[in-house]
Amino acid sequence: MGTLRSVCVYCGAGFGADAAYAEAARKLGHALAAADIRLVYGGGSVGLMGALARSVLEAGGNVTGIIPGFLQGRERPMEGLTELIVTKDMHARKMLMFEHAEAFVALPGGVGTLEELVEQMTWAQLGRHQKPILLANLLGFWDALIVLLDHMREARFIRLDMDVRCLVADRIEDIVPKLRRAAAEREQTAIDQTAAAAPLSRM
Repeated sequence: MGTLRSVCVYCGAGFGADAAYAEAARKLGHALAAADIRLVYGGGSVGLMGALARSVLEAGGNVTGIIPGFLQGRERPMEGLTELIVTKDMHARKMLMFEHAEAFVALPGGVGTLEELVEQMTWAQLGRHQKPILLANLLGFWDALIVLLDHMREARFIRLDMDVRCLVADRIEDIVPKLRRAAAEREQTAIDQTAAAAPLSRM
């Protein structure tokens, strides 16, 4: 199984209409801590963000929060984080979240969550990274996005030579195993490519 040390989770600063979302965030936090995977997230203490980070800390895990200065009043940085980084703007925040994470998970959220998710999909499509991206499709939350992506493929705006596929998990229990399998496949591909590119040793 591949080594996976950190996961960036994008999620809402609100709780949403269904209590199942907050419960799922807490379960994911416990799963990350149990697997010794550091959480990288937006740094806030409110909504799903807060529920997620709090559950990781309560379970003895490590959390890196990254928040721009102008959002500290609105999202209220979580106290007791393993690491809190305050950035000058959203662009710096997103770049640091990318650099600190080895995979990405999107829990339910609003346009901010969607924007962060789609940016990572775009970077992957352009060959800037090969880190796993997973949709936590709780209660079918991301169904509409999955249908839209399929429509873009059918309309040939997502071309076969530039396609990007996200992992999808309908249950929280499946997220860590799916990410670990993807990490293992990525590591094996890198090993195979290195071996193929190495010059043959002379006899």
